Amino acid sequence: MRALPLILAAVLFVAAAARDGADCWIAATDLPPLMAETSVEVLDRDGALLRAYTVADGRWRLATSPDAVDPAYLAMLIAYEDRRFYRHVGIDALALLRAGGQALRHGHVVAGGSTLSMQVARLLEESGTGRWAGKLRQMRVALALERRLDKGRILALYLNRAPFGGNIEGVRAGALAWFGKSPRRLTPAEAALLIALPQSPERRRPDRDPAAARAARDRVLARMVEAGVLGAADALAAGRAPVPTARRPFPALAPHLADRARAADPLTPLHRLTLDAQLQSRIEGVARQAVRGQDRHLSVALVVADHRSGEILAHVGSPDFTDTARLGYVDMTAAPRSPGSTLKPLVYGLAFAEGLAHPETLIEDRPTAFGTYRPSNFDGRYRGTIAVRAALQASLNIPAVSLAEALGPARLIAHLRRAGVTPALADGPPGLAIALGGLGLTLEDLTRLYAALANGGRAVPLHWRAGDVPAMPAAPVLPPEAAWQVADILRGVPAPATAPQRRIAFKTGTSYGHRDTWAVGFDAEHVITVWLGRADGTPVPGAFGADLAAPLLFEAFARLKTTPAPPPPAPPGTLIAPNAALPIPLRRFVRGGAMAPATGGPHLNFPPDGAELTLLGEGLALKLEGGTPPFTVLADGTPLATGLRTRDAMLRGAGPGFVTLSVIDAAGRATRARIRVRP
Repeated sequence: MRALPLILAAVLFVAAAARDGADCWIAATDLPPLMAETSVEVLDRDGALLRAYTVADGRWRLATSPDAVDPAYLAMLIAYEDRRFYRHVGIDALALLRAGGQALRHGHVVAGGSTLSMQVARLLEESGTGRWAGKLRQMRVALALERRLDKGRILALYLNRAPFGGNIEGVRAGALAWFGKSPRRLTPAEAALLIALPQSPERRRPDRDPAAARAARDRVLARMVEAGVLGAADALAAGRAPVPTARRPFPALAPHLADRARAADPLTPLHRLTLDAQLQSRIEGVARQAVRGQDRHLSVALVVADHRSGEILAHVGSPDFTDTARLGYVDMTAAPRSPGSTLKPLVYGLAFAEGLAHPETLIEDRPTAFGTYRPSNFDGRYRGTIAVRAALQASLNIPAVSLAEALGPARLIAHLRRAGVTPALADGPPGLAIALGGLGLTLEDLTRLYAALANGGRAVPLHWRAGDVPAMPAAPVLPPEAAWQVADILRGVPAPATAPQRRIAFKTGTSYGHRDTWAVGFDAEHVITVWLGRADGTPVPGAFGADLAAPLLFEAFARLKTTPAPPPPAPPGTLIAPNAALPIPLRRFVRGGAMAPATGGPHLNFPPDGAELTLLGEGLALKLEGGTPPFTVLADGTPLATGLRTRDAMLRGAGPGFVTLSVIDAAGRATRARIRVRP
């Protein structure tokens, strides 16, 4: 009896020593790296996946967490793989004893005794499952993991590293590959297959052996009934569901913009863009349909933007990123090309702002030489005397060049830059040909310009990265009155026969040699730009913007699936009148008369060009010299005074900000000054 306490003490000592030794053994475990590279992801404005990239070894491994996975899937996973997961310390002694007993009775392994923690250990070390040395190592790593991580972290490691066949790792990649959906919402049948696959991911791959995949899934469903996780009726219904027979492609929307986002910030694992994934998918479909049955080298690009916020909502650089015949990998939204006639609205808008013309002003469309430059209309015909409105709607070249000559090419370039556009110019000063597309612009540049027209004449800082609004001031490109007049004219251009009329302000263009065809349009909310052509710059014979690009533009607007708001009303200072009611100098544009002050023409003594003035209660003082009365005075194209016969006057109606004052005398001679009015 005296020996019993000694034996008990010895047993306790040995147990304590064994415990301490085990503690030291576990504490000394050298854990494998817990962090693994995950796929770079590009998300849309609402968090939907636009595109993902494989990791360095070519695997799809999309990061996820337990709270982003269907709770029913997690419950089924734990019930099937490790029902005491939340109670054991890394190894489940009862499960190991049960598995060993079954193996002895049947002569082979019937069920494994691995816990989820042990499976995580195996996945982290990429070790096998059959050798006892490997099992022992997995047990040691599992115990160490349980000491250093909580259960949620261990479960997250499994969800991110479990194999699902081929180069697919992690439940999120598995759900996308086999079901084309996020694991956030899974049916019982889908959850059961995703639980069965990691046990034997290659033998049970649905695309290789659908029967094996179905059998494995059904075993999981049966076990769930036994465990009380699923009802018999639910399991029976899940068993009738088909298994997938092919892998689904991972989302690859907006590939050009996704690549651009990744290249701009290569260390960021998650890129959030302003795009709308559903709209992006629809617009990409429009682009693919546009080239179907066409020349195999024809490409197309589109941009959809919200001109109120500047957010790009859809971005298509080519109809098919992988189509080498079309050079689909080239992002044609960023390629400088000749914009054709799409710059004419800016020319007319500046002419309205400078008091050179009004939409109802008469202008000549006749063969004209501008020095050595002799442009002609696209169709070779001339209309004679025509209203400015009709000249822009018909996209006539001679009137546009006449106005550009009066404005000066440098003024056009300056206002393009105010819109955020970076024109590509040939060596030397710009010439009048820029009014007809004699410079390089990108599709994104054109989107910026027309966004400004749609936004009341103020520049819109377009952006595609969510939350990344450029710190660019909304520079005035045109006065709101001139911008509205341009938009009103463009809404009157006949739309394609099947499209609604006067809802969208749009302009088409075709570059020299039929290399580029364009269509640009806007409604009260959106601006859409379209380009068609060959990426290598080869001409496309017979291609016209009105024939090819315009129908595509209206098809893209139809894909917005929103009812556009009505056009905005005219700003208060807009002069809306027929030609006969216009001030005499605005009734007809006289080339060389309304811009350059001829001898004896009016001269502004006050305010001088570049002056900064404080607006007084009685108005803005005006002092003139020379010229033949009556005078017409305009501020940014809006009449402040007509029929003025005195050379000293107080003008009302000029608001604070930068203002271009224009004075035109009875002979059509003009003077002007750019001033800043302070409130």
